[in-house]
Amino acid sequence: MKLYSLSVLYKGEPKAVLLKAAYDVSSFSFFQRSSVQEFMTFTSQLIVERSAKGSRASVKEQEYLCHVYVRTDSLAGVVIADSEYPSRVAFTLLEKVLDEFSQQVDRTEWPVGCPTTIHYAALDGHLSRYQNPREADPMSKVQAELDETKIILHNTMESLLERGEKLDDLVSKSEVLGTQSKAFYKTARKQNSCCAIM
Repeated sequence: MKLYSLSVLYKGEPKAVLLKAAYDVSSFSFFQRSSVQEFMTFTSQLIVERSAKGSRASVKEQEYLCHVYVRTDSLAGVVIADSEYPSRVAFTLLEKVLDEFSQQVDRTEWPVGCPTTIHYAALDGHLSRYQNPREADPMSKVQAELDETKIILHNTMESLLERGEKLDDLVSKSEVLGTQSKAFYKTARKQNSCCAIM
């Protein structure tokens, strides 16, 4: 699971304006990094331009997923991640970033802003913290713990079934023992009854 890009944009009428972005292109070769970063910016702008206000969407492109959230006030966020990254965590991150951004950056700067003029430094921190969704998102952490518990329960049930099979063997042996004990008791009683008559 990996996050590659986290962007904040303004959905203008003709086109989307990139306000701030953070990238993690360390997994790409050194010579590809600038091209990959430009492509992520282009993709983010294109997705925001084609998304309706007040909408959320996930767009799959090869092994990548682009999660977009466009608010009704035209502020938009895009996360580009691999296909394994949980969508719920990506949208939680987008909502958190857009809320923080709207509180810290004046609304009048949105339509005319650019990455060099907008002062919002939290994107890199969010991008690095949300690389591991289990650590960043409490729900994912709880889900991971539930999955582990389910695995432990499954293993426990398997061991119980194995033990249950062994208990069945013991029960069948005890039934045999019970039959032999009953036969011994009947024989002993017969012997004792013969002695009492004499």
